[in-house]
Amino acid sequence: MKIAITGATGQLGNLVVDALLARGAKAADLVAIGRSAQKLEPLAGKGLETRVADYNVEQALISALKGVDKLLLISASEVGQRVAQHENVINAAKKVDVQLIAYTSIANALTGGMKLAEEHIATERLLAGSGIDYVLLRNGWYIENYTDQLMGYLNSGMVLGAAGEGKISAAARADYADAAAAVLLSEDEQSGKIYELGSDKPFTLTQLAGAVGAAAGQDVAYQQMDPEQLEKIYADAGVPAAFAHILVDTDLRVREGALEVNSGDLAKLIGRTPASLGKVIKENLDK
Repeated sequence: MKIAITGATGQLGNLVVDALLARGAKAADLVAIGRSAQKLEPLAGKGLETRVADYNVEQALISALKGVDKLLLISASEVGQRVAQHENVINAAKKVDVQLIAYTSIANALTGGMKLAEEHIATERLLAGSGIDYVLLRNGWYIENYTDQLMGYLNSGMVLGAAGEGKISAAARADYADAAAAVLLSEDEQSGKIYELGSDKPFTLTQLAGAVGAAAGQDVAYQQMDPEQLEKIYADAGVPAAFAHILVDTDLRVREGALEVNSGDLAKLIGRTPASLGKVIKENLDK
């Protein structure tokens, strides 16, 4: 049974590889696919077969997917180009008879109303029409989306947002990776399953600010912003205008519950309680 991971050199992909190995997968049965041969070298050092392919080049993807039984399609990172890129992967998988595709979508894709979900919804529809068995891993927000900004929060004493008191079921990237590994290695039928994934303990941005302050031993407060003003702050900080708009739209949808997950699917898949917000913050502060 060959299992391939696209985007294997990325942050999530690397963690999925580690999770698969920790769950007993044989390195020789894993295929790491990435754009850079150099970045793939550490995975080859772990005993994985590595293959170079780009989401934009279908022919390279066909070669990379030959002999693969199960594929983890990790969502591409280029917002605005993802549907065409994902279609290339799906078409390539179909041509070489991949049996199952697991796709990292987004939580509450069909009901959350987020602009960020639009490309995920389109990809889910491509999978539904592909004729290939597929399973959807609808990942919620990553806690790392916030911990990557810790120094900014601490230097300013503020967490800026437009989410009001909306709840966010964010979880650590490693826990989503472990869930993906559990699905890929499961002996149970996975085709057609949809997992809504997120922490069992959702938090507001007010609670995020409190947790950051508590971990660092200083005052950090949440500052509710006017959406247009927040979008300008992002743009002034160098965030591309289109993505700044998507980030603010996400906050606005959070108010309505777009990133709150109550399924319990993440804990069930990984067999434990997901890492807490406080734990992940502390780990990042200790780095």
